[in-house]
Amino acid sequence: MAHPSQLGFQDAASPVMEELIHFHDHALMIVFMISTLVLYIIVAVVSTKLTNKHILDSQEIEIIWTILPAIILILIALPSLRILYMMDEINDPYLTVKAIGHQWYWSYEYSDYNNFTFDSYMVPTQDLAPGQFRLLEADHRMVVPFDSPIRVLVTADDVLHSWAVPALGIKMDAVPGRLNQAALVASRPGVYYGQCSEICGANHSFMPIVVEAVPLQHFEDWSSIMLEDA
Repeated sequence: MAHPSQLGFQDAASPVMEELIHFHDHALMIVFMISTLVLYIIVAVVSTKLTNKHILDSQEIEIIWTILPAIILILIALPSLRILYMMDEINDPYLTVKAIGHQWYWSYEYSDYNNFTFDSYMVPTQDLAPGQFRLLEADHRMVVPFDSPIRVLVTADDVLHSWAVPALGIKMDAVPGRLNQAALVASRPGVYYGQCSEICGANHSFMPIVVEAVPLQHFEDWSSIMLEDA
């Protein structure tokens, strides 16, 4: 998860997030090179009184500054499209979880089970156990098996919400009356935190998302206990 004074992204916990971080670094290097070139040209133009007549009217340089930006855009667009298709593609999900946004908590329905649903509220500050995080801990976590493709269906019951977990590279708007779909694959066991990322009212800051990725056997044991309690 994020820590104070952090400048970069959170550590990637899914293949999609790893690709997003690589694409960010790729695009940032292109922006850095463009900025360096533009700064050099500005300094050169301002600091010299000499004028090159070949730059004032030159077909060659016009061709270069027309084609070069097009090539740069292609270098950015192709990796971006690849990641977009990766994020949208879901092949034979092992599990389907429906996340429903309310004011101001989340509900989760495990569609592959009968009557398997629960609400997830933020744990108040006074009830936090040692080691838990303020404004990020929920009383019921969304538990999924790690290293398994998960389909997440996101919707809302009242107003616009957004289900987002940065470490997993997932962010999907929750729209009333509409069902949005996202893919989730946790690369390793762990607890991953997120928050509603769409301003949804007075308590928008108090509806955290907690995803716990566990081995498959632990998930089956947890699901059995939850079904017995239901």
